[in-house]
Amino acid sequence: MKRKGRVVFWTACFDIVLIALAVVYNFNTQVCFFAAAHSETSEYSWYFVPRSDGLQPRDLPEFAFIKGYDAFWVGSPDEKTLYLTFDAGYENGYTAQILDTLKKHRAPAAFFVVGHYLKTAPELVQRMADEGHLVCSHSMNHKDMAAMGSFEDFKAELTALEDAYSALTGTQMPKYFRPPEGRFSERSLQYAQRLGYKTIFWSFAYKDWYVNDQPSEEDAIKTIITRTHPGAVVLLHATSATNAKILDRVLTEWEAMGYTLKPLDEFPFEQMKENPGGTKE
Repeated sequence: MKRKGRVVFWTACFDIVLIALAVVYNFNTQVCFFAAAHSETSEYSWYFVPRSDGLQPRDLPEFAFIKGYDAFWVGSPDEKTLYLTFDAGYENGYTAQILDTLKKHRAPAAFFVVGHYLKTAPELVQRMADEGHLVCSHSMNHKDMAAMGSFEDFKAELTALEDAYSALTGTQMPKYFRPPEGRFSERSLQYAQRLGYKTIFWSFAYKDWYVNDQPSEEDAIKTIITRTHPGAVVLLHATSATNAKILDRVLTEWEAMGYTLKPLDEFPFEQMKENPGGTKE
């Protein structure tokens, strides 16, 4: 019976090894197929592989082409610096509280807004700018920018928002662009670059955008803190009730961990062009 038990045990171990090898092979095959099938018009959704060991997510070789188009997703792995960004498609009643908390901590942020937000919450947009935050482009109408074949159509989405922002604030909109829903193609990155924009992706996000299915405060804090890493470009949604409630605690914890928040204007763009970031594994 003991011998039979050992046979079953080693058979199970062998099966586990085979499964692991199959997963690795399948992943590598998918990456190779991805690279082989890539074209200028191939459409992708930005993603990263989160980790909870204090290191940056691993680099994604299938997205290596983005560095040629002023597109960035993570900063230096050697600096305990964070870049806090909010996507703001519409006002849900929490941005004033978020701004109060940022002001309390003297923490800079970038708000990526759409035309609807400018029209319906102009006083909040003005406050963002007045308090030193960057108000950046999330496109005028939140369309799938990767699907746009026409440069003129793409340009209209960005310039219309620029014009609306300038009319409201009397200043120029900073040239940072976040593609709606993280949808992009090599062509769309090229279009944004031609218009003088840097495309800003992210190295942290979590499921905070479902307004009727918000994460609990404790789960949200645990997720954010355990996945914090040097050079993180943090994406939060300003529509989230949970984010508004926990932001003070999160900023306090980041400060205790020795992190400094910096604006996108201080992002090491030239350095990251040479080394696009991400843990090499």
